[in-house]
Amino acid sequence: MNTPVAADTLRPAHTSTHTVTTPAGTSGISVRDRDGTRPFLLLHGGGGVATMTGFADLLAARAHARVLLPTHPGFGGTSRADGLTGVTELARAYVALLEELDLTDVTVVGNSFGGWLAAEVALQGSPRVSGIVVIDGIGIEVDGHPMTDVRGMTQRQLRSHSFHDPGRAPVPPAGQAGPSPDVRALIGYAGPTMSDETLAARLRGLDLPVHVIWGESDGIVGPDYGRAFADAIPGAVFTLLPHTGHLPQVETPEELLDAILGIGS
Repeated sequence: MNTPVAADTLRPAHTSTHTVTTPAGTSGISVRDRDGTRPFLLLHGGGGVATMTGFADLLAARAHARVLLPTHPGFGGTSRADGLTGVTELARAYVALLEELDLTDVTVVGNSFGGWLAAEVALQGSPRVSGIVVIDGIGIEVDGHPMTDVRGMTQRQLRSHSFHDPGRAPVPPAGQAGPSPDVRALIGYAGPTMSDETLAARLRGLDLPVHVIWGESDGIVGPDYGRAFADAIPGAVFTLLPHTGHLPQVETPEELLDAILGIGS
């Protein structure tokens, strides 16, 4: 069954909306599409699409890139098709989206859960994907370095674990709570452990450029976990970003962009 995928095409002078279809089950994928040349697919983590929006704008402006920023079905109050039963199925939906949009040479960039998802997209072997960037990803199991359980944490605890400087966390509007991981949506794809014991072994089959970027002060999944993620992928490059935590695209977006674009390397 074909799935409607709403794509908001954001242009410098105006915003237009058009709809395409892709075989991804019965639930649509809402995509903000910033026009440009080199295509990037940005995949958000448990904090939702808001954790990627500002960085998407920065990437589009600085790299003159076409930046696709979808909301994963089931996040942010969106519906989720019955067929989207796990991370692999969601990855297939995104490969189908790239097919429908007829994009090539796509760099897939994912943070946290989105990093796991980016790896699963790469494992689909689509010729439309030319490389991936995993930013403080989750998904693998590393002895001695478990992922911090964020369920039940207060906003203050979440900021402390997610930011090098909690003072740089976005300030929510008056009367509103700050962003929290959408635990229900995460578990719906990733399971209660938010990991896959087979992922590390499967990553050894990747044969495309992979850049693993990690915040030095990540209190959710620390740098040693990040190094293990990179070590599981043949030829992967590992970059440690100082003075940043689990959400570099929020805390140190300029430094993250330089790392992705290879500036200063």
